[in-house]
Amino acid sequence: MQKMLSYVRRAVDHYHMIDEGDRIAVGVSGGKDSLALLVALSQLSRFYPHHFTVVAITLEMGYDEMDFSPVQTLCDKLGVEYIRVPTQIGPIVFDIRHEENPCSLCAKLRRGALHDAARKAGCSKVALGHHFDDVVETYMLSLFYEGRISCFSPVTYLDRADITLIRPLLYVPEHYVRSFAKRHELPIVHNPCPADGNTKRQEIKDLLKSLEKAMPGVRERIFGAMQRYPLEGWKPDKTRRDYK
Repeated sequence: MQKMLSYVRRAVDHYHMIDEGDRIAVGVSGGKDSLALLVALSQLSRFYPHHFTVVAITLEMGYDEMDFSPVQTLCDKLGVEYIRVPTQIGPIVFDIRHEENPCSLCAKLRRGALHDAARKAGCSKVALGHHFDDVVETYMLSLFYEGRISCFSPVTYLDRADITLIRPLLYVPEHYVRSFAKRHELPIVHNPCPADGNTKRQEIKDLLKSLEKAMPGVRERIFGAMQRYPLEGWKPDKTRRDYK
């Protein structure tokens, strides 16, 4: 737990993610990333210099086989409020719209629903579970498929929604998230999405895996280049204490 908290606190400090009195909604899909983020932020809230509270929000996608009751049990154990929002996003995307690019529409619908739920819960910030590998993969997706140097930012203010997005796991490698979830027996909920594992992101993930074999440390160098370049919003403030 201490290593996870050091990763998270370093990101929170470097990018000024949390302010005094924040009420932060964690988007909990039931996957390892969002559950690890929920646990880490709930623990960080116990001692972080700026007092903040955590609320867990799950968008139920309309798949009957997804059982979130174990997530409720986890939230009860952590002392975190848990909000479940029923939607029909899954059936809309796949059964009604028959989208050729389902991930784009699904993400758009989920973002809107999550932001609405967060505002209704009195939250000014939404924490998302994007980790270190997500950052590098997103950068490569933009470069290879869109021909531009771009990536989401560690902190993003959405003026139309009046919500600030934060990504406290951005220093945490995916393999560590996976081992953390296993060690702490997090109640991962299987996602039956038909597009799971069959996306351009998976292609980039496989490519980076191959590159890593030929050029060990390539992910770290790409990530470092993003901070040194830097992309907008990616220059870290290292004047604050660096928790490693």
